[in-house]
Amino acid sequence: MDKSSKYESLLSSIRKMNRVAVAYSGGVDSTFLLKAAKEALGDSGSLLAVTAEINSMPEKDRDATSDFCKKEGIELITVKVNELDIPGFVDNPPDRCYICKNVLFGRMLEEVKKLGDHTLMDGSNIDDDGDYRPGMKALKELGVVSPLKEAGLTKQEIRELSKELGLPTWDTPSAACLSSRIPYGEKITVEKLRMIDSAEEYIKSFGIRQVRVRMHGDNLARIEVASEDFSVLIDNRESVHSKLKDIGFAYVTMDMIGYRTGSMNEVLKHADKGDS
Repeated sequence: MDKSSKYESLLSSIRKMNRVAVAYSGGVDSTFLLKAAKEALGDSGSLLAVTAEINSMPEKDRDATSDFCKKEGIELITVKVNELDIPGFVDNPPDRCYICKNVLFGRMLEEVKKLGDHTLMDGSNIDDDGDYRPGMKALKELGVVSPLKEAGLTKQEIRELSKELGLPTWDTPSAACLSSRIPYGEKITVEKLRMIDSAEEYIKSFGIRQVRVRMHGDNLARIEVASEDFSVLIDNRESVHSKLKDIGFAYVTMDMIGYRTGSMNEVLKHADKGDS
């Protein structure tokens, strides 16, 4: 099935739900899903967007969600959760994402249900099955629907369709919560999250769009950028080193392989992932 047919299938499935709420982060997938839901349901008032304000969310992303919803005329609900208060979260076990999403999406469901019988949807796509994602278990248990996945849409197809729809997020770099930058078993703190956020934003100021600052221990930064940006990072290494030292890192390194999704999962054994 081509992407256009998958898109029509997506619209059809949303219309059958009648009243929906989209878990909206402002990223490529959730923005596309929210736009598709708007097209499917029109201005009937049957659509809500719900976003979570958490410490692990980069500061700049918070305004983007509000601006898009205002532009599209979609009601936005903000759920504030301090994920560091969730039992077990700060210990950062391999199932951290499950622990977080179980509470986070549970709170979203509570808020959405106050406004009517809406089906809560998330932006997971078919490619999300290719990595270790314990949070998917929580969504399934809570009854959250993943229509992009059900339609068989890949990340690349979502980007292509987003471009056709004129969405500014069509070429937005892949995103993940800031807590994913900290190795499993190392404590998560607000200070660490702020250091990571500040470091990544500074590195992006050199025109590097895809970057991860992985924080090891309390003071080591391991920078991942795409291989084509290696030279940019190296050319600006003194400035980057100085800035990250000011932020609070004692040691600043560059990953020799470069950016890749789920690099923190590379150390997990099958038993840690719960695989049989």
